[in-house]
Amino acid sequence: MWPIVKITYREMISKRIFAITIMMSIAFLLLFGVATWYAAREMNDMLGTSDMLLQQSFFSTQMLGMGLYFGSFITALLAILSSVGSIASEVESHQIDTWLARSLPRHQYLLGKFGGLASMLIVYSAVMYLGLLGINQWVGGGVMAVDVSVGQMISSLCYFVLMPVILVCVSLLLSSITTTVTGGIILIILYGISFIGGFIEQLGSIIGNSSLMNIGIISSLLFPTDSLFRQSTIALFDTADDPISFASQGIFGTASAPSTAMFVYTLFYGVAALLLAVRVFQKRDV
Repeated sequence: MWPIVKITYREMISKRIFAITIMMSIAFLLLFGVATWYAAREMNDMLGTSDMLLQQSFFSTQMLGMGLYFGSFITALLAILSSVGSIASEVESHQIDTWLARSLPRHQYLLGKFGGLASMLIVYSAVMYLGLLGINQWVGGGVMAVDVSVGQMISSLCYFVLMPVILVCVSLLLSSITTTVTGGIILIILYGISFIGGFIEQLGSIIGNSSLMNIGIISSLLFPTDSLFRQSTIALFDTADDPISFASQGIFGTASAPSTAMFVYTLFYGVAALLLAVRVFQKRDV
């Protein structure tokens, strides 16, 4: 299994999409840093009234939340594009025959792919998360920096890096069933449903519309990646018991917090997808 993990590392690094994503990630972090610097400078000039202090608290949490949201979006795209063809493309090109001819058990091959992809994406998402938080703390200074503890940061980071792992599990399942293009389309649509459903649920919670909230909950049950982002922001801003916190407001806030049962469901969702991928791949005619 370990040779498959190493080869997966090399394949992922050699892909053009990985290099492009790294360059775009650096550009995104630079843009976020410049925006934070300008926002901190402008906010510092306007401080002095109680109203401005309230605006500062709201704006700083929303800006960091925005950065984390789009950081998770970039991470999700990398996870989808790098893993959706990990099995299907090798079956289509018959490159997989070389490994299976060595009497390598199919479950070890797939788990090796999972280990390589998941560990690589965990490192990438952790760097993205820490980069955004570091920019907020150091570039934002005492004006835009959100007050967070080490415990909050670690707890939030765990939720943040779990999202690409769940995506890899589902991606391997689709890659074991169908072609690369078909699997990619399905996974992007599922992620889009979760993405939009999360906004709908938060909007429903803000205006008190139970129908909108139920639509968001159903979308989370269908594909629970957005709930992980919401739990990440709750852990970072410590808003679980403070529904009127500034961090729970706005378009990137979390007014409707996912439950513990939802987190357990998300873990079960990922494990079930991975186990089903192993079972399907073992029976697939290659």
